[in-house]
Amino acid sequence: MNLIISSMLLISINQFSIETPNYKLVKKYKNFEIRDYDKMIFAHTMIKQRFKESTNTGFRRIANYIFGGNDQSMEISMTAPVLTKFPTDFNSNIFEVSFVMPKKHNIKSLPKPNLETVLISERQLGRVAVFKFGGWATENRTKYYIDQLINSLKKEEIDPVGDTMVAQYNSPWVIPPFRKNEIIIPIK
Repeated sequence: MNLIISSMLLISINQFSIETPNYKLVKKYKNFEIRDYDKMIFAHTMIKQRFKESTNTGFRRIANYIFGGNDQSMEISMTAPVLTKFPTDFNSNIFEVSFVMPKKHNIKSLPKPNLETVLISERQLGRVAVFKFGGWATENRTKYYIDQLINSLKKEEIDPVGDTMVAQYNSPWVIPPFRKNEIIIPIK
């Protein structure tokens, strides 16, 4: 029993010690919420593989960048979540994987990635709809929850306007009951 409580405490502490993007909660619905995000700086890469392989390959490429694989050998703090942009056409196998850069950096203070496949850019997520779910963010579960969010948006007469993303907040060793994931869809 003490091991379970200790593990839960460690997981909670770990989740709160990693920087996450700030947002303003606009409205909370039964199954989802509306948020406003400010501009953020992303390190991102495109991968043409299946979802799981794309997420793993993208994570490794960007982790290489933040752990010193850049023109200044600078280490950059890890943030959460890891974002994977889902193709609009579920049959396409081109995914974009991104990390949000820590708030202390600006676009000019970040070093240039050593890998040509990793890019740095500033983006405005703006207003988004967010559906939270736990467990593993597998391709099938992610597609299911994307459909759930899109159906909820239709019921509320809210129009999606951009690419869907899945946000994964936890390290791979966090067990499913404690995992935090989100589906994020830009809206009008």
